[in-house]
Amino acid sequence: MASTVKRRRIIVLVHQSLIPPEDIGDLSDEQVAPFKTELEVRKGLRALGHEVMMVGLSDELAPLRTAIEEFKPHVVFNLLEEFDGEAIFDAHVVGYLELQRAPYTGCNPRGLLLARDKALSKKVLAYHRIQVPRFRVFPRYRKIKHPQRLEFPLIVKSLIEEGSYGISQASVVHSDKALEERVAFIHEKIRTDAVVEQYIEGRELYVSVLGNHRLQVLPTWEIFLDKLPDDAPKIATRKVKWNLEYQQKYGVRIGRAKGLSEEMERRIARLSRRICRRLGTDGCVRIDFRLDESGGLYFLEANPNPDIGEFEEFAGAAKAAGMTYPNLLQKIVNLGIRRAERG
Repeated sequence: MASTVKRRRIIVLVHQSLIPPEDIGDLSDEQVAPFKTELEVRKGLRALGHEVMMVGLSDELAPLRTAIEEFKPHVVFNLLEEFDGEAIFDAHVVGYLELQRAPYTGCNPRGLLLARDKALSKKVLAYHRIQVPRFRVFPRYRKIKHPQRLEFPLIVKSLIEEGSYGISQASVVHSDKALEERVAFIHEKIRTDAVVEQYIEGRELYVSVLGNHRLQVLPTWEIFLDKLPDDAPKIATRKVKWNLEYQQKYGVRIGRAKGLSEEMERRIARLSRRICRRLGTDGCVRIDFRLDESGGLYFLEANPNPDIGEFEEFAGAAKAAGMTYPNLLQKIVNLGIRRAERG
């Protein structure tokens, strides 16, 4: 495939601590895990014939500025998820790329800001009559009390963190005392505002979307949690997503959603496109839904910077749509370059 692809100079932008070594040698899977996606993206882009430079950032933009000036990339492949320890600062780094007139992959700054905030995104979508769970934000340093018009059970999350950071079985609460304790946990341990939502019993669906103006919705994916203990809420906790032993113990897996009618698939695709357009996301985004027993489809959140590792759900959905992993990476590269050309 590499012979048919125009060779590009590509900066792969990552956190400073996640630059993979050139030779992973005898590193174990556990040692490789933190930078697995970064490694797979670098390998995939090089296999396509591109010239790749890894650039790591922590709390200073100078390495990126120097790399742009000296390497003169055709595009920056953005894998950065935070800057200076703040998740929401990733949008400012992308804003810097725009100021530098450097083409980049993934979502634009406005889409990142709107989608990252779980309450703001729901407010925007509710205004456009898209169904969302009832919710309320609990800012830090404010008194915690039971919100009006919200009935138990409720689920407590960080307002801005991704990857189920701060989510456990204790996140689903059934009393004022448990609510207060969990909100305090988010405030004190995760150090962000908390969002409290109506807990929707049902299936958790993930929908991956590619595109800038023309949006391609990939096959619907689902996280299967049916083997969790009967008394455990069926939610994607931190352990469910990232703990291999826990996944194996309870048969947790992610794969193509089963038993969805053609009409439901079309409905999900239409709704996913509407959500992307209302939130202004582009490039690649993953949208999380809850589907209840009566067919109610609730928007949970949009991830404008999804994990695109070779064996994660985004790449899995792309494969189900007929795309190889190198095909997916090349499409993401092309989308970044085309957006800059149109701008």
